[in-house]
Amino acid sequence: MGSCSGAGVAACDGYRTGQDGALLRSRASEWPWRVKCVRIPLERQSPSATDFEGIARTQPMIKRILVGLGTSRSAESVVKHAIEIAKTNAAELLGVAVTDPTRLEWTGPRPIGVGVEALTTELRHDRMNKVAAEIAKAKELFAASCASAGVSHQTCERTGDPFEIVSDLVRYQDLCVFGLKGLFEHDVVPEPTDSLERLVAAGIRPMLAVADAHRPVSRVLVAYSGSLESAKTFKHFVQSGLYPDAAVRVIHFGSDAATCRRRLEAVQGYFEAHGRGVETDFVSGDPVRELVPYAEHWGADLIVAGNSAKNLLLRKIFGETALHLLRESPLPLYLAQ
Repeated sequence: MGSCSGAGVAACDGYRTGQDGALLRSRASEWPWRVKCVRIPLERQSPSATDFEGIARTQPMIKRILVGLGTSRSAESVVKHAIEIAKTNAAELLGVAVTDPTRLEWTGPRPIGVGVEALTTELRHDRMNKVAAEIAKAKELFAASCASAGVSHQTCERTGDPFEIVSDLVRYQDLCVFGLKGLFEHDVVPEPTDSLERLVAAGIRPMLAVADAHRPVSRVLVAYSGSLESAKTFKHFVQSGLYPDAAVRVIHFGSDAATCRRRLEAVQGYFEAHGRGVETDFVSGDPVRELVPYAEHWGADLIVAGNSAKNLLLRKIFGETALHLLRESPLPLYLAQ
């Protein structure tokens, strides 16, 4: 008979074991065995710094950060966010700029006529020159900013399919930082509307996607759905040690208040076990429509949202929320699953 007890934990029993400790299957009438769980209530108050004295915070695990150098317009915000994280974690930055000739050389259907080919060639050359200039600006900004901040850094310039290139590089990085808009097109040709979706679906995560205008992260909103994917995301956020001094609120949307509050209590316990104070809130509503307005009203600087490639492709449950955020959020996003 197994059991566990302690403040804030469930005391459980009901598993029958043999003399050698192996789990035994009872008669069919006894299967499945009933497990009694008794929740021991806790009187919770708003956490303060003294509540976590003696509890060591999770040690930062971020040491290598990939930084997407897209447009010079968004590069300043991307680089600032990356440097802030690098300084906190003593991490090294890898600035990556990718030129995609396939996208740049495509000019659409062309009419047949004298001089058309010459004009097309001129357009392609003009695009390539503009991209080279944009990349040079972004790389210069990246190098100067890192040097000024005393952050170790390298730059990498590649030519080819940006998704394949980044997928290869991210294998050896702990975090990726990109702009919400303008990932690889450098303001020369229109950015595909699904670029971030393709990155997430390709397994490029954990990822911090930031807005063009930089804002310090002092308030983090964690969107929790109860799914395994969103649980993995908030756990990765906690374990990464990102923004250790930021106020964190976990919000759970749903229709079953009792279930949502039980989950939120468990989430709060997880954060506190890692030395992080956290607020919780339950909202009866649709996260697709209400998450961003809630975040803006609360004054969030970052949204932590769970997702998975499967959910993104199938538009299931919280994956739909992640899709909406990827396309519409004006706030930085942290995506890990």
